[in-house]
Parts: sequence; structure tokens; C-alpha cells
Amino acid sequence: MDPAVLREDMVDGLESPAKGVLADEDVAVAMRDVPRHEFVDDERTAYADREHEILGTRVLPPSIVARLFEALALEDGDSVLIVGAGVGYTAAVAAELVDETDVHAVDIARPLVAEARTNLERASYGGVLVDRRDGAEGLPEYAPFDRILLEAAAVDAPRALLEQLAPDGRLVFPRGSRRQRLVSVSPDGEDREFGVVSFDPLLVEGEQSGAVERNRTTREDRERARRRAESRTGWEQEWIEWDDRVESN
Repeated sequence: MDPAVLREDMVDGLESPAKGVLADEDVAVAMRDVPRHEFVDDERTAYADREHEILGTRVLPPSIVARLFEALALEDGDSVLIVGAGVGYTAAVAAELVDETDVHAVDIARPLVAEARTNLERASYGGVLVDRRDGAEGLPEYAPFDRILLEAAAVDAPRALLEQLAPDGRLVFPRGSRRQRLVSVSPDGEDREFGVVSFDPLLVEGEQSGAVERNRTTREDRERARRRAESRTGWEQEWIEWDDRVESN
């Protein structure tokens, strides 16, 4: 069957009352235009509302992609960072909503970076930048971003990503570990929830497919150490001032 017809059917299903996950007309048009079969190995099921696994990563089903972009609320002219490029499909949808040169994507797995670049080029989105990075560190060279989409779960919003947002920017990510909720967070801490989701956790160096070591606590330990140091600094300052006052008396 003609892929264009399959895309129409896919989007019609997402807009139907039975699923009700897609109401934004711009997102609907974008998902109708992106040739999803260029990003998924199995053309027969590329447009079915199901996930795929490619090179050790989960390719999100169309209904989840729709929910992410509803929360992201991209506008023409926005600069966007996709953390977790995967095979490149969500970056392609973003490139239909804004200029493709305003879309940046990173992934920690080198094979996926190569795959995403190949897929995006083949699907005529060669202007999207895809780089190999630790997602929690973002892409500071191209910051600030109006929108950042983190396609992995985290208990808290990674500090580096918040720092790379424009003043009125938004970070969309699944918050939580086992029980997750899709949230949109601003630099000043304001957030909004978009329902329950289930994503794999944000990986750190050594966890990507094919890595020798796996240690998910590396980033969490670093963040906890930073918080402890900051809390101790305030307490120590007060103690020093108190000592000084005692000595002066």
C-alpha cells in the first residue's frame, strides 16, 4: 500500500476519540509528512501504533510521539534539542514543525548517531544536526534552546539541560523511575503534567548498547554530591559567622 495512505490512516487513528492523543493540527500535518518507513526496518508495521527495537534502542510508537509533541508545543522559529536521537524519527517530526537547521539531536550510542544521520539524510532531513553526546550534558555549543525534548526517564530534570533553555523555554521529559509522568518544565521551575508514560531511564557513559561497563548511578551520584556540597556550604558559612561573633565578644 502507498506509504502516504498508511500515514493518513495512522494519523486519523491518533486523532480518533478512541485514542484521543493528537489534537494539534500542526503536529498532525508533520506526522502525515514524515516517511516513518525510512526509520523503521519493517515497512509492513512502520505505521502501526507499536514500538520497534533497533540497535538496542526502543523506537517509540506513533501515539507516544504525538503525546511528546503535544507537550512540546513547538512554534515556527523555535530552536529545539532532542536528547535521545535514537533512529532519528522524532527529530524528523520536529524538522517538519520548525526549520530543520534549528533541530539538534544527541545520543550517547555511537551506532545510533550513525543510524539517525543516515535515516535523516535518506528521508530528506539532512539539515538536522546529530551528535554523539552524554544526553544529561545537552549541547551547550548551540544553546539556548526554546524547547528540549528528553526521550528518557529521569527523577529530576538534568541541571545542564535546564541551564541550556531560553528564558521562556520548556524542557519536556518523563519524570520518575518506575512510575513516570510526562512533564513540561520551565527554567524557573514551573511545570505542567501530561499524564502517565513509561520510558527507559536516561543512560550515562558505559550503559549504551555494546559498552563493557554499566553503572547507572554515576550521574545520580554526581548530582547528589553537588547537592550535599551546596547545602554544606550554606551551613558552614553560618557556623563561621557564629564563631566570629563569639570571638568578638
